[in-house]
Amino acid sequence: MRGGGVVLLAPSNVDRVEAPVTAKAYFMCAFAAFAGIFFGYDSGYVNGVMGMKYFVHTFTKLPYPTADSSAEEKANFVVPASQQSLIVSILSAGTFIGAVVAGDVADIIGRRPTIIAGCGIFSIGVVLQVAATFYGLLVAGRFIAGLGVGFVSAIIILYMSEIAPKKVRGAVVSGYQFCITVGILLASCVVYGTQDLPHSGSYRIPIAIQWAWALILAVGLFLLPESPRYFVKRGRLDRARNALSRLRGQPENSEFIEQELAEIVANHEFELNAIGGETGYVQSWLNCFKGSISNPGSNLRRTLLGTTAQMMQQFTGINFIFYFGTVFFQSLGTIKNPFLISLITTLVNVCSTPISFWTVEKFGRRPLLLWGAAGMVVCQFIVAIAGTINGSNPSTVSAEIAFICFYIFWFASTWGPGAWVVVGEMFPLAIRSRGVAMSVASNWFWNCIIAVITPYMVNPDQGNLGAKVFFVWGSLCVGCFFWAYFLVYETKGLSLEQVDQLLAETTPRASKNWRPTKTYAAALGVNEKGELKSEIIEDVQRRGSVF
Repeated sequence: MRGGGVVLLAPSNVDRVEAPVTAKAYFMCAFAAFAGIFFGYDSGYVNGVMGMKYFVHTFTKLPYPTADSSAEEKANFVVPASQQSLIVSILSAGTFIGAVVAGDVADIIGRRPTIIAGCGIFSIGVVLQVAATFYGLLVAGRFIAGLGVGFVSAIIILYMSEIAPKKVRGAVVSGYQFCITVGILLASCVVYGTQDLPHSGSYRIPIAIQWAWALILAVGLFLLPESPRYFVKRGRLDRARNALSRLRGQPENSEFIEQELAEIVANHEFELNAIGGETGYVQSWLNCFKGSISNPGSNLRRTLLGTTAQMMQQFTGINFIFYFGTVFFQSLGTIKNPFLISLITTLVNVCSTPISFWTVEKFGRRPLLLWGAAGMVVCQFIVAIAGTINGSNPSTVSAEIAFICFYIFWFASTWGPGAWVVVGEMFPLAIRSRGVAMSVASNWFWNCIIAVITPYMVNPDQGNLGAKVFFVWGSLCVGCFFWAYFLVYETKGLSLEQVDQLLAETTPRASKNWRPTKTYAAALGVNEKGELKSEIIEDVQRRGSVF
């Protein structure tokens, strides 16, 4: 502080906009990824629980099939397609609403408190689900839990992207997807262990364990710093400096901290000027759609890119396996233990995801998404063709399962983490919370749509597509390939502020070779001492104070 104002040393070159980072700082960033357990565990438990005999009997009131029951009676001892659809999709509907609301909440109270609030809402939903003995209460509990998941899933990506070091931001955000896969695996293990219990513990134990994940995340976040970019947006630069110091493991008066903070402040001022300065609540939402769709750097183009990234991730069809895998494997007929097959597929998912920690920073975002889409297309069409030609043959079924595992490998190592990384890097600070929230809401919207329609596509008493459903997923993955080729920029190794320059100066296909040549601080001007001009600092503080 000097004379009641804040002095920030502007970065002298493009390589001096971020401080060296300690192991402690890496750990803080990685811990935030633990939130992925929420999403993953729910996907894993609901898949298995709906195939449990006690659950089916309790919630449908159907009598247990006996050795004397007909094949038709045994086949019909399942949760009806309409109820399966609602049980799975209602959480996604709640999450969609939670994600949209979370963007506003995160700008008002901060990133950390919003995530903690989401943990609390989620816990209420878990209690209702555990208490449920009838369909209506179970659905209500899943909807409320979905609101909490929406808060967490939307803002955790925003928080991680804003605090992670640029050199490993892709790997750190990929950790979120890894935790999703771990959650799915943990749920599958629990369900596998409780599936044959002759009482309500068979489904209540898997549901109740979710509360532990909420508690761990909420307690841990109390110990982590708030996002420095949130404080910059609110004009509280001293607190931004303190948070950045904790994240980078440097003293608050370090030249590295001063320079990185100066670039964040200058970039925010540039963005505010570009959208016309101060705005009201409605206008701040409209700013997300400002600009021309033909301009890659416009807010409209970024919003479309973020929302379609999450749509395309859902179009890969991966949640068909993790939501309805057990029921699907049961329908193949020759599989003696579909619960075990589901457990194997989740294990493939977990073991494949960490590959992306290295590849996303070594090869970049674009190659990951392009090769991943191509790999999934091949595997899905093989499954579809094999199942169509001779789906009842045990050897064919074994081949289908093998290529489903290969398909999961391609998704888990590419599109699973890649789509989250793209969303976390796309938006300028002025609209970042709302842009990320809308993108994550898009994920849950399409997640909900797929959860609603899939039972009708594959159930024997409905569309009865069986393995042919993979023709649908394979065709959609062809679209994912072309989407990535024409729209995704290579942002590897860039700060969030440098991504803004990238979008304004090059094209997706040429982005791999782009390098930053200037800083926002230098562009806006510095004084004779190399410090960010005081009027810029004062303007950011003034705007933040009336936000």
